[in-house]
Amino acid sequence: MVMMTGSLAVRGTVVWLTPQQGGRVSGPPEPDYDYDYTATAFVPPRTAEDGQAGIALRRFAPGAWRTPAEGILVPSKGNRAQQVIPGCIVVITEGIRPVGLLTVEEVHALAPDGTQVVTPAEPAPLPDLDLTAPASPTDPPYRHSTAAARWTTTSEHASDQAPLHAAEL
Repeated sequence: MVMMTGSLAVRGTVVWLTPQQGGRVSGPPEPDYDYDYTATAFVPPRTAEDGQAGIALRRFAPGAWRTPAEGILVPSKGNRAQQVIPGCIVVITEGIRPVGLLTVEEVHALAPDGTQVVTPAEPAPLPDLDLTAPASPTDPPYRHSTAAARWTTTSEHASDQAPLHAAEL
């Protein structure tokens, strides 16, 4: 989970809205090799008015209505932090008009120089266990040989003594 107080690298799937849905009249963007697609964006429940951020997308299929993409989110000055986690939706806007939806699959914080911030994972604390005492004073300690003996003993049942006969078809 990352709070967008600084720039974030994101990867996910973008779906461009059709003109009938209020999206781009010209259809999905078709950036060339020298430029990324840049626009504005926000993460609901914020809106374009109170949570606008800059977004730059790259490595998506030009002209495709649905495509994997990766990009950078940069919050504007004065906007409050927004929670960006895998599974959240980033609304891509041109001005305040929504033109696409980016479903986030990966999020990485970026340092001011643009490098990825690596946070060490904290190991989960182990519970204190007393391995010298049995689980319950009335329970005998578990022994593999006892459990194995339970499965290897033969049972006697009346059906074991019945004579074998061929099934009739």
